Amino acid sequence: MASAKSSRSRPAGHSGVFPVNAAAGVGGGDGGVQLADKLKIFKTDNFDPDAYVQSKCRTMDEKEIRHLCSYLQDLKKASAEEMRRSVYANYAAFIRTSKEISDLEGELLSVRNLLSTQSALIHGLSEGVQIDSLSTGPEGSAEQDISTVEDQEPSEIWKWSTDFPDMLDVLLAERRVDEALDALDEAEQIAADAKQKGTLTTADILALKRAISENRQKLADQLAEAACQSSTCGVELRAAASALKRLGDGPRAHSLLLSAHNQRLQLNMQTIQPSSTSYGGAYTASLAQQVFRVIAQALSDSAEVFGDEPAYMSELVTWATKQALSFSLLVKRHALASCAAGGGLRAAAECVKIALGYSELLEARGLSLSSVLMKQFRPSVEQALDSNLRRIEESTAALAAADDWVLTYPPTGIRPFARSSAGNLALQPKLSSSAHRFNSMVQDFFEDVGPLVSLQLGGSAMDGLLKIFDSYVNLLISALPGSVDDEINLEGLGDKIVRMAETEEQQLALLANASLLAEELLPRAAMKLYAMNPVRGPDRQSRAAEQREWKRKLQRTVDKLRDSFCRQHALDLIFTDDGDTHLSAEMYINMDNTVEDPEWVPSPIFQELYGKLNKMASVAADMFAGRERFATLLMMRLTETVMLWLSDDQSFWEEIEEGPRALGPLGLQQFYLDMQFVILFGQGRFLSRHVHQIILNIIERAMAAFSATGMDPDRVLPSDDWFFDAAQETISRISGKPRVANGEREVNSPTASVSAQSVSSVRSHGSS
Repeated sequence: MASAKSSRSRPAGHSGVFPVNAAAGVGGGDGGVQLADKLKIFKTDNFDPDAYVQSKCRTMDEKEIRHLCSYLQDLKKASAEEMRRSVYANYAAFIRTSKEISDLEGELLSVRNLLSTQSALIHGLSEGVQIDSLSTGPEGSAEQDISTVEDQEPSEIWKWSTDFPDMLDVLLAERRVDEALDALDEAEQIAADAKQKGTLTTADILALKRAISENRQKLADQLAEAACQSSTCGVELRAAASALKRLGDGPRAHSLLLSAHNQRLQLNMQTIQPSSTSYGGAYTASLAQQVFRVIAQALSDSAEVFGDEPAYMSELVTWATKQALSFSLLVKRHALASCAAGGGLRAAAECVKIALGYSELLEARGLSLSSVLMKQFRPSVEQALDSNLRRIEESTAALAAADDWVLTYPPTGIRPFARSSAGNLALQPKLSSSAHRFNSMVQDFFEDVGPLVSLQLGGSAMDGLLKIFDSYVNLLISALPGSVDDEINLEGLGDKIVRMAETEEQQLALLANASLLAEELLPRAAMKLYAMNPVRGPDRQSRAAEQREWKRKLQRTVDKLRDSFCRQHALDLIFTDDGDTHLSAEMYINMDNTVEDPEWVPSPIFQELYGKLNKMASVAADMFAGRERFATLLMMRLTETVMLWLSDDQSFWEEIEEGPRALGPLGLQQFYLDMQFVILFGQGRFLSRHVHQIILNIIERAMAAFSATGMDPDRVLPSDDWFFDAAQETISRISGKPRVANGEREVNSPTASVSAQSVSSVRSHGSS
């Protein structure tokens, strides 16, 4: 508790004060230069607002005028935010300067009192000299003057000045402060008039001034003592501070006002004790109610007595910042620490939300303390955030070890995506057991971190979620049988054990898990999170861009699993169990060295590729219901992986182009049939334009190698209809679907004619 005569000095420190009634700012921290450029036109000395509006609105319709108004409002908010940042950047120096000014005012007051004392002493000495000079005169003249004074009737002013000390003592004893102040002011005025008009002797004036000074000090001490009493109510406290300010000691009055509020706060906080069994939010709410109520009352009292004078406002902000810091440390020690250690993200976020909710009530009155609170709260909340993310990751990994990779609707006890009913059963996600658990925990996580978006911690939460999704996808990759030899895919998994997905259905279930989470469930949960904390203006565009980038990162993680899936199946097609290849140059070169007539059907590897794609497409139709595009892209990617391997296999092309045995007519015919078969079964389903062009380039390269032997490809290759019929026969046999009537091509297929024209053009180019 500060004493009545405590120092007026105040420690400087950073604070978060807003200009009263200032609008909330907009704009990011990196837009300062752009904002300055936009505001240049308004800063010129000859700026004419009427002319500016006329120039903009002369040819505008109502919609454009509204857009301009919205643009100007955004500029206004951005300008306010820029001014606020500038105030914050220099506020510590501002408070330090205000403190020095306040101290200087106190020193000036002391100097003034010293000068008054010296002046009184000089006048007293001067009066003594005059009395001595009177005593040295002729005895008769002195006696005559004395008799003259004794004969004169005392004046009213002299009588009032004689009675003034006694009257003031009575007023002070009865604590009639306003009347005492009025009497002191009246005495000051009478002393000044008496000195100017000579109605009182110098000795009387000095006596009156001494009485005024002594009683001023006596009243000030009395007021200070009253302000320090815990029993003094708010009205009496404001009255005492106002009286002290009227006495000319405003800095002392303001310090006593804050000291009295601090004393009351400490007394009230003694009744609030944390309990290990109580809910941290209850303790935070009780503590916040006391702290911010006292700060708000101090703000009101200061404004009522001292107005918005910068020196007093700076001291108030410094004091309020200190109280908020003490409050945040108590909450951190008794509520957040246990929440963070136990991973209680929801409890931690609730405590922070409660504290900031009380703090925001002061922002409307120009005092922002949120930054002070968040500086202390952030580490604990981030610790709780990390603990929750680790729990999700470890829980999901444990379930993946026993996951049978069969897609089902949400089981009992798992949070559903929507309320189950006969009408919306199709809305429920079909996932495997570990993915269901992952989705449920993520949904809970998003609810827990809802308050964190407004605390500028939403980005950390989203990045953390992206990280654990990537970890889960790595688990799915490790469940692919071929991943045991892939060190890159196993990186970061440590000693985590995952049940293998042996069948193609199980492996497609891995992709269904990842794609449904990345494309629908996680983004939709994130949308709910952001809907709890809407933004407007430029911040809204920035948030939308962040969401799009976050979705792209999710999709890139899924692409990693898809590529591993396609790579594994492509290798299974190309290589045998003992490391030999099903697709080599010898299988085409050796055809011209056999005496038996070949059976003109596509090579086994391409028949197996079509069979695998056909089977996967059938299974994927059920697994990826409503997301057929993903299934189509998956099949296209598998076809692309096989054809890229053929296109990039240097050993294959070295034997074809530079080997000791050249590619013969039968080998070229078989190779051409294989490529035509891929084009035919892939059109519209398994073949992208990019892969189609890759196949055409492969055909052109093979025909160029054949032409290099001096033979014309067109002379040895049958017509395109022959290749089409041979390929179509195999497609019908594998798919179980009958051929088109009369063996003709499907005229309604938009890709059939394009494919035929493309291959024909390659043949023409090769023969030329």
